Amino acid sequence: MKTLTLGVAAACLAGQAFAADITIRLAHLNPEDPFESHSGAMAAVFKSLVESNSNGEIEVQLFPNGQLGKDSEVIDQVRSGLVESTISSAGGMAEHYPLVGVFDIPFAFPNIGVASQVIDKDSAFGQAFSEDLEGKTGLKVLGLLDSGGFFEFTNSERPIATVEDMEGLKIRTMTLPTHEALIASLGGQPTALPWAEVYTALQTGVADGEMNPIPIIAFAKFQEVQKYLSITNHLITPYIWTMNQEFFDGLSPENQYLVSWAADVATDAGRSMSRVIEASDKGLPTLSETMEVNVVAPEELEKFAEASQPAVRALIEEKYGEEGIVMLDLMLETADEADATY
Repeated sequence: MKTLTLGVAAACLAGQAFAADITIRLAHLNPEDPFESHSGAMAAVFKSLVESNSNGEIEVQLFPNGQLGKDSEVIDQVRSGLVESTISSAGGMAEHYPLVGVFDIPFAFPNIGVASQVIDKDSAFGQAFSEDLEGKTGLKVLGLLDSGGFFEFTNSERPIATVEDMEGLKIRTMTLPTHEALIASLGGQPTALPWAEVYTALQTGVADGEMNPIPIIAFAKFQEVQKYLSITNHLITPYIWTMNQEFFDGLSPENQYLVSWAADVATDAGRSMSRVIEASDKGLPTLSETMEVNVVAPEELEKFAEASQPAVRALIEEKYGEEGIVMLDLMLETADEADATY
């Protein structure tokens, strides 16, 4: 299957023109329009900055909408050098770097401001996380940001206002054991599915619901197959932008500098675009037109946290041992320090 996927990717890439001295092929899962998704914005800004500041030496070719395959498969392509760079979800990265599961301790961040400070490759946590990922995968981390905001629950059965409302709901998760443990701890039935299958699964009842940030729910048009949206802010996961390390090392020092700062600027643009989409007619206002939206009360959220945090922490310790707990605690400590600045 992997050989077939690589063959398809090679066929796609073969159709591209290679006019510049250096070509960076950048893949991501989401729409190409920079006003539709944060990774679309990141890719567009990166392409513009790199091409305009390299005097035509570097061309950036974009492959949005999962054109080159599933997330984990594209990371394979980057590791092998077939593709230079990709912006990946936590679910895709988990197959290559399982320790990404430390992000899945629920209710870790009190607000998006704190989360944005922590989920950054230059934070104390982000530096340690990036260094560990690079050492274990051979990938270079160009950017680290949230996947579009806090996760909320949608489903087709009923509003979720209490932990009891989760009982028996089949909730789609990424292929992350921590996400599965979270749903199970709340009484739901975790249903792990790749991104490309989610809409159909919700439409056909293979899954009753799912959890994602507001911008992702909106651009995926889940309001067409889901009736209820419950605001819980229970999780926030990363998107991780990586590049083939050997390719990066082969660039001149000047071009390494260009790629690095362009990625930094593009990551900031992606983070900001998520906040814009959340607040615009491409976010919650539009979803509210066709979905029944409820905000879970703070006292009920405490019960969600009490039910889910111990289960996920235990799984992190069981699966990843001491290094998992050390990384998790560093993330929580960095969050506490960021919170104290407000």
